[in-house]
This record gives sequence, structure tokens and C-alpha cells, in this order.
Amino acid sequence: MSINHIVTPLDSAVLDSKEQYVFYHKMVDFAFKELVVAVQQQELCNSQEIKLFKQYSDLLLYSIEAMRIKYMYDDEDNMKVDLTHSGFPNYLEFRYLFNDLELRDDYLGRLTPISTLKEEFLETLMRKKEPIKKSKLFQAASIVYYSSVKKQYIFNRFVQGKILSAPEGIDTKYMTSWSFYDVSHNRPFICFMYFNYSGTDVKDYKDDIYEVLKTTADRKMSLDTMAYTIDRKLPKVSPKLLKRIDLGPVHNVFAKDENDITHAVLEGIGKKDIPLESYAISLKIDEVESGSEFKEGRFFNKQILQKWNGVFKQKYVFAPHRIIQLLYNKTPEIMNNLAKPPIEIAGLKIEKP
Repeated sequence: MSINHIVTPLDSAVLDSKEQYVFYHKMVDFAFKELVVAVQQQELCNSQEIKLFKQYSDLLLYSIEAMRIKYMYDDEDNMKVDLTHSGFPNYLEFRYLFNDLELRDDYLGRLTPISTLKEEFLETLMRKKEPIKKSKLFQAASIVYYSSVKKQYIFNRFVQGKILSAPEGIDTKYMTSWSFYDVSHNRPFICFMYFNYSGTDVKDYKDDIYEVLKTTADRKMSLDTMAYTIDRKLPKVSPKLLKRIDLGPVHNVFAKDENDITHAVLEGIGKKDIPLESYAISLKIDEVESGSEFKEGRFFNKQILQKWNGVFKQKYVFAPHRIIQLLYNKTPEIMNNLAKPPIEIAGLKIEKP
């Protein structure tokens, strides 16, 4: 099946050919790299946040590349792309990567040795002049997958960043970051927290901070609720600013959902007004800031907590020029209510076989 015959049902999408895996990976890889550059150029984040944004994006792209290698020649199983306002792989695909790599040594021990496989390939190609069987290609891909993919670089459901000094211009001493893959939405989020610490050395308290973030800030929720929960559970921490970046959906031919932008892109592809590889990316940035403090608790056990201002919400759309024109025609209300006019990024061109 060629990329010109990609068909996905409304409730799920299964990549079931080499062409589709290559097509999907090129699209996501290209789109995310364009997104990182555009976020930096538009100064939607400060320099420290951009650096961390790139690191989390690299983990995500590394994981999707690992999925491409894993499934490229697999006739028994297929990678699933989530469609519920996502466009990213289903969360379970990330779990499968972890499970596979936990058993790396067992799998490698059962695979055909590389030297044997090389001899078989040379025999088939050079002497018999025949194409390599798909089962043999799957064995070769499996060797690459299990020998080269590193578990520590796989995008986990929760990824904790280090505690760093806050950048200049931020009126706090520390910042930390984390990212999570929301299971219900099947897309990644990146969070930043700027805070002060009332103890002597924040390193002595870092395990407490990491544990609270992992258990209370690992899913999409109201940002002020997240901030209040973190504040209450960490008496020595005074969070002053929380910022959350919602990455997605990625609107493309695989992401058939109820989103108006996705519908516009799919309709344009269906009418051949735009090419199959057309895409757009939605991105939302929510921020909540402490306005003041108050004390709560009994006389001998009072805790200083933050009074949070209202959540400041900003929505952005990134797309190539032709797609921006299409979206202005099809979804003008959405385009006119963005924090900035749609941000232009490069279009993807894939040569058709």
C-alpha cells in the first residue's frame, strides 16, 4: 500500500505498511522540528524554557523513531496512532517500548546472529538475485531495534527535569520542569514551575519535590488546582509561577477527530486542494501566577500558601502558508481568537513513489 492509499477509520488509525511508517515519522519529525524553531523565534518561551522544550521534544521524536524501526517489517502487529484530539501514537505504544527494552537481553539471545543474517542477505541478493523476504527484513529491523534503542531516552508517562537556578528576569530563585503524556488525551504536555525554597539547600528537598510532582502533576487538570496542590503538599516550597504547554493536536491525515481544524485539513486533502502531507499544529500555553500569600492552619502549625490569580490561557496555531489560508476560510472564528495570528512554518514535501 502506498502513501496515496492511506485510509483511517474514524475511531482509530493503524499504520500497516512500510510506506505509512516512513510517511508518519517524516511528518511528525519535520513538524516538531519546525515547531521548536517557531516557538523560539516567536519568543513564546524564555531561553531556558526553550532549551528544556527541545530536550523533551527530542525524547518524543526518539521514541517515535524507535516505533518506526520496531514495526517497519512486522506482519503480526501494527502501531496505533491515537485520534482523540492527538495525532500522536497511542500511549500504550510507549509502554510497549519500555516492556520490550526491559527484556532486551532475552530477545537478542533469541534473534538470528548478525553474521548469519549478513551471509543470508548476500547469498540472496548476489547469487540468487532475489529480493530479501519480509520476514528476514523484520529480523534485521529487530536486531537494530533491540541493540540500539536506549530505554532511558524513551518518552515516559512522566519525565522529571532537574532543579535549576531561575533565569534572569524571573523573581524567584529556582525553577524545575517536567513533562507527561496524558493517557486520556494521548498527547504530551511540558510544565515549568518557578519557586522559592525556605530551607538551607534545595538539594536536600529535591526528592520530596519530585515525588509530589510525579503523583499530583502528571495529568491534565485545571492549572490553578495543580498549583494549589503542589503548594499545599510542599511546605518548604513557595511556587510563584506555573506554566504548562499543551502540545497538539497535530492535525494531519492520520488525526481524524472532532476538531474543526482537523476537519478543515482533511476536507482540503479529500478535495485535493492541499497535498496529503499537509499539517497544522495546535499549541496552548496556560500560566498561573501567585498574587499574594496567606497563612493556614493552627497557631503552632501554620503554613504559608499562595493566593493564585486567574489562569492566563493562550492558544496558537502553526501551519504552512497554504494551510493558514485554508483555515482562515474554513475556521475564521478560531483563527481570530488566537493569541497571535497563525504562525507560519515550512510545508512538508514527500516525493511520491
